[in-house]
Amino acid sequence: MKALVCDVDGTITDNRRRINTDAIICIRELVDNGVPVVIASGNTTCAVDILCKMIGTRGEVIVENGGAIRAGFDMDLMVLGDQEVCWEAFRVIEEHFATRGKKLTLYSPQYRFADVAFARNVDVDEVRRIVQDLPVKILDSRFAVHIQSDGLNKGEALKKIAPLMNLSPEDFLAVGDSSNDIEMLECAGIGVATGNADRQTMDAADYIVGKKYGDGFVEAVSKYFISPFLAYSDQQLHNP
Repeated sequence: MKALVCDVDGTITDNRRRINTDAIICIRELVDNGVPVVIASGNTTCAVDILCKMIGTRGEVIVENGGAIRAGFDMDLMVLGDQEVCWEAFRVIEEHFATRGKKLTLYSPQYRFADVAFARNVDVDEVRRIVQDLPVKILDSRFAVHIQSDGLNKGEALKKIAPLMNLSPEDFLAVGDSSNDIEMLECAGIGVATGNADRQTMDAADYIVGKKYGDGFVEAVSKYFISPFLAYSDQQLHNP
């Protein structure tokens, strides 16, 4: 494999959403030896940027669950989603639950460009039924409910960011744990689910590691990139 794309929450964290330190070492080792690492998250660009800076990647990101991409810190953010239709759907959902005395809590609306996200304090299946006739889809990341315009996901975003990096999706190892990672695992050359992944995600993966969360991520990278703690020669990188 020539590159890596990975989810954040549940994939390079522990069960308390703390970043796994071995996962950081693993990613740094890859980047320092010329392997591009794309961070793919449902979070905002500014939040993922801080993570990329602290970990030490070059800023290649898929954010808002495929709603926007950027092929490096020195590149412009490309917004792929139609946020207006998401806001229209949110207003319908908000009005529905307001009649029951329930208030929806938005997550970082001022920093989102493609989707709308809110707290998981309402039934997600009910949310899906409310907007089933609208041109949106509802994603449950297990940390938030996301409203996205149709046709967007991390897999479609990978298809768009890969050529900007002079790569193809088949060049990537993808690692994830949740249903919002499924298309990414299917699109990549090899898709790996961590041991804490849900059943749908495991079914979509080419391989399932035994370990969970960040330890599972390190196990996956060790399997397909020899070892996260070993340097990689040019020959290994260009002849996977």
